[in-house]
Amino acid sequence: KKKTVSFSSMPNDRKINSTAACISLMLEGCELKKVRSNSRMYSRFFVLDADMRSVRWEPSKKDSEKAKIEIKSVKEVRVGKKTPVLRSNGLSDQFPDECAFSIIYGDNYESLDLVASSADVVSAWVMGLRYLVSYGKHSPEAPGTGHPSLRTSWISSVFDLADLEKSGRIPVSRAVQLIKALNPGMKTSTIELKFKELQKASERPGTEVACDLFVEAYCELCTRPEIFFLLVQFSSNKEYLGVKDLLMFLEVEQGMEGVTEEKCLEIVSKYEPSKEGREKGYLAIDGFTRYLLSADCSIFDPQHRKVCQDMAQPLSHYYISSAHSACLLEDNFWGRSDISGYISALGLGCRSIELVLWDGPDGEPVVYTSPSAASCVPFRAVVGLIDQHAFTASAYPLILCLVVRCSAPQQRLAAQCLRKTLGEKLYLEPPNPVASYLPSPEELKGRILIKGKKLPPTCEDSEGEVSDEEEGWELARRLGQEDREAPEGGGLRRVRLSRELSELVSLCQAVPFQDFESSRRGQRYWEMCSFSEVEAGRFANECPAELVSYNKRFLSRVYPSPMRIDASNMNPQDFWKCGCQMVAMNYQTPGLMMDLNAGWFRQNGACGYVLRPAIMREEVSYFSANAKDSLPGVPAQLLHLKVISGQNLPKPKGSGAKGEVVEPYVCAEIHGIPADCAEHRTKTALQSGDNPIFDESLEFQINLPELAVLRFVVLDDDYIGDEFIAQYTIPFECLQPGYRHVPLQSLAGEPLPHATLFVHVAITDRRGGGKGHRRGLAGRRGRRVREYTSTKATGIKAIDEVFRTATQPLREATDLRENVQNALVSFKELCGLTPAANMKQCILTVSTWLLHSDSAPSVTLNLAEQYPPMEAQGPIPDLLRKVLTAYETMIQTSRTLIESADAVYGKLIQAQQAGMDFHKELHRIETKEGLRGRKLQKALESFAWNITVLKGQADLLKHAKAEALDNLWQIHNAGQSCGIGRNGSASPEPSRLPAPLEPIPE
Repeated sequence: KKKTVSFSSMPNDRKINSTAACISLMLEGCELKKVRSNSRMYSRFFVLDADMRSVRWEPSKKDSEKAKIEIKSVKEVRVGKKTPVLRSNGLSDQFPDECAFSIIYGDNYESLDLVASSADVVSAWVMGLRYLVSYGKHSPEAPGTGHPSLRTSWISSVFDLADLEKSGRIPVSRAVQLIKALNPGMKTSTIELKFKELQKASERPGTEVACDLFVEAYCELCTRPEIFFLLVQFSSNKEYLGVKDLLMFLEVEQGMEGVTEEKCLEIVSKYEPSKEGREKGYLAIDGFTRYLLSADCSIFDPQHRKVCQDMAQPLSHYYISSAHSACLLEDNFWGRSDISGYISALGLGCRSIELVLWDGPDGEPVVYTSPSAASCVPFRAVVGLIDQHAFTASAYPLILCLVVRCSAPQQRLAAQCLRKTLGEKLYLEPPNPVASYLPSPEELKGRILIKGKKLPPTCEDSEGEVSDEEEGWELARRLGQEDREAPEGGGLRRVRLSRELSELVSLCQAVPFQDFESSRRGQRYWEMCSFSEVEAGRFANECPAELVSYNKRFLSRVYPSPMRIDASNMNPQDFWKCGCQMVAMNYQTPGLMMDLNAGWFRQNGACGYVLRPAIMREEVSYFSANAKDSLPGVPAQLLHLKVISGQNLPKPKGSGAKGEVVEPYVCAEIHGIPADCAEHRTKTALQSGDNPIFDESLEFQINLPELAVLRFVVLDDDYIGDEFIAQYTIPFECLQPGYRHVPLQSLAGEPLPHATLFVHVAITDRRGGGKGHRRGLAGRRGRRVREYTSTKATGIKAIDEVFRTATQPLREATDLRENVQNALVSFKELCGLTPAANMKQCILTVSTWLLHSDSAPSVTLNLAEQYPPMEAQGPIPDLLRKVLTAYETMIQTSRTLIESADAVYGKLIQAQQAGMDFHKELHRIETKEGLRGRKLQKALESFAWNITVLKGQADLLKHAKAEALDNLWQIHNAGQSCGIGRNGSASPEPSRLPAPLEPIPE
C-alpha cells in the first residue's frame, strides 16, 4: 500500500545535524496534530519557550498556563505509535508510524500524542526534547555555544594540517579534496556547491576559505541526521557516546553478546578520528558513522563468512552450487567460448561444472555447447585449468558433469587426459555396497568426482552402448549437427561409450529417471538423475512431497530448458524448495535469478555447499513444498525491516538524458517457499539527490527461515519504466539484527563503491499458531481462539493409539509457549516498545521513567530471587501499576514454562520414539491391514506428519525455555546496570537455573 504522507516538507536547506538545529526549530515552533483519546486530531501550533523550560501549544480552551508541559515533568519521549491512543483502530491507517511521537509526562504518566508532517520534524522534536530532559535540571546555555565540541576541535585540527602556509585560509580546491578524503563517495560538485553557498551567505567570496567556513561546510555535508538522531538516543550527554553508552547500544540495539568495555574501547580507538576522543574513550558522530559503515557492523553475520555448517552429512543433504554453461560469456548459440568463464565460476565457489565433449578437428576432443570449430576450446586446456583452479575458492568436492558427444577413440583420449592431469584428485574408489547414503563433503575434500554414464557390468568389450540423456541434443538439432536419429516409437537414444571413460565414474553414475516408485525400490544411492527444467517443474507442482522424499537419498540435477536460447536463468528456488541439490545456472547471465543463487551460496563461507533444512533431511518428516502457511514444527518468524536511508546511490546506467535527477525507491523481496514469497516497497524519495531518506517500516512473515532469501532492489521511479540502480541479496539466516548498512551491488553482482542502504533489522517469533498475528504492530488486540497442532489418524489402530497419547502434551506445550508470548507482548506494549524489543530494553525503559522523577525511585527489582519480582514502595501512578501487573504475569508464565517444560518435553519425545519404533515395520503392517493406493499414501503422509509435529513441538518448547531463561538473565543484567535492582550480586548463576533441554537427535 503506497503512503501519501509527504516526507520532504522540511525545507531542503535546513539540515538537522546538531542538537542546536533541533532546539532552534522548536524555539521557532511549528504545526503538529494533537491526538485525543477519542481518536480525533486537532492542528495546534507547538513552540518551546525562550527559557527552554516548557513546551506550549495554541489555540487551546485551557488557560495559557495549563496548555503547556514543563520539561522537568517529561518522563519519556517515544517515537512511533507506542501508546494506546495512537495504536487505536481509528488511527492505524491515517498516518505512517514514523510521523507519530508521544511525550509521557507528569506523576500520572499521561501521554501527549502528536503527529508531524514529516519524519524529519519528528526527529527534530524528539532529539531536542531528549536533550532538554537530560540537561533540564542543569539549565545549560543554548547548545552550540561556549566551549568548542570534540568534533569542532577535530575538524579545526584537520584544517590546520592542510593550512601549509599557516595563513588561516586554504584554497577551495584543497578544502574540497579534504572533505572528499574524509567522506569517500561524496561528489566533488556537491562539495563545491556547498562552499559557494556558504561563501555567498557570509559575503566572503574568493578562491580561499577560512577555518570557520570549512567547519560549517563539513558539518552540513557530513552529518547524517538519522545517525545523529541515533547517537542522541543512546548518548548520556547528547554529543558523543561514552564507553558505557556504546556498550548499551551494542547490547540492546545490535543484539551483540558478551560485549566488554575493553571491546568498546577497541572500537573507539579504531574508528574515532579525533585524538582527544580516542584518549578519553568517546565516540563522536564521525566515529560513530564510520563504525556503522564498517565491516565490523555489517548486515551479513560474520560467522557465515567461514564454513559454519555441519559438513559430515551425506552429499545428498546439501545444495550444491552448479553451473550449466560456465565457459560462455554471451549466450547459448551465438556466444563465444572463453576459457576465463571456468575460472570465474570456480572463483565464485561453483562445485559442479558441465563439460560437453565433441569430436575435435585434430583428433582430440573439444568442449563447447555447440560443435562450431571456430569457437571451441580443447578439452586438454579446460582440464588443465580445472586442475589449477578447482580448489582455490573451496576445498570441498568438485563434480564434473560429462555429457559425451564425441566418438569412442576421442573418449579414450579424454579419459587419459583426466587421469594424467588430475591424478590423485580424481575419485575412483567404487561405492560401498553396504552403505545407504553417499559420503560427506568432509570425506571427499580435495577430490574431483566424474558424473556420467557407466557401462553395464555384463559388458566386457572395450566399448558398449548406453542410453543417452536429452541434455545437449536440442542444441545439436538446431545447428543441423545431429547425426543420430531418435529410435522409432520413442524411447531413449543409444550412444557408444568407451570403457576408459566409464571407469572414471564412481559416486555419480547417471541413470534415466522412470518414476518415484521405481527409484524407491531399485535406485542405488550412487546413481543420480538429471531433469530438464520443464520435467522438474511438473514434479514440483504435481508431487512435491515425493520429489522431496526422493532427494533425501539421491542427488538430482536440474538443467535449463533448451528453449532458453538467450542463456536466461530459471528460478533456483522453484527446485530448492523440493530439495533438488544441483540447479544448473548460466553464470554468465546476470539478473534476479543469478542474484538469488550467488546470495544463497554465500551463507556457508562461499564453499559451494549449503546444508538443506532439517525438515528435508530427516528420514521421516512431513514437508509440502507448496505449503501456503506455517509448517508443522518449524517456528515461523516475523522480519521487521525499517529502510531508513540510502547513501551515494549511482544513476541508473544509460540515464544521461535524465540529467542529475534520480528519484529512488526500495523494494524488499522475500524469496522462499510459496507461503513466504512477498514484496513490499517504500515510497519514492522525491528530489533527494544521492542520499535519500525513506524512513519506512516493512514487515514479512517467514514460515521456513532456513530457505528464505531477502533481496533489496533500488529502482529509479520513472513514468516510462522504473530503472535498476542497485541490489543486494542475503539469506535470511545471515541477517544481523540492529542498525546496519547494506552494501549495494550492480546487476552483475559487483560491489558499488560507497553505495549503501541504512536499515534496521529485528526478527521476532510469530505469535502463536495459524495466520500471522500483527497485534502490537498495528491495531488493537482482538480475542482470538487458540489453535492447537494435533496429530492425524493413519487408519492403523495400534499406531493411532500411540499418537493419541500425545494429544494432551501437545495442548500443554502450546499453552506454555503462548501464555509467555502473550504476557511478553503486553508488557512490551505497556513499556511503549514493539514486540521486536528485548527484555533489557524494557527494564531500561522503566528505569528511565523512574530516574527522571524528582522523587526517589518508587519501584525496585529484587535480584536476590531467581524470578526477580518488581516491587513498589508507596503509592504509584496507574500506568506504572499496569506495567507492574504485566511484568508479574510475564514472570509467572515464564516460571511455569521453565518448571513444566521438561516433563511435557519428555511426554512428546516418548510418543515420538514410540511412533518411530513402528517405522521399520510400517510396510509389513500396511500389508497386514490391506492398505493400498490412496489409503496407503494417506497413511504414510499422516505418519510422517505426526512424527514431524511431535519433534517440532518438542523443539519449539526447548527454544521457548531457553528464551525464558535468557529473559531472566537480561532482567538481572539490566537491573544491575540501570540502578533499579537491589540485593543483586552477579546475574543468576547457570547452576541455579534449570539446565537447558538436550537437542532432539534426527
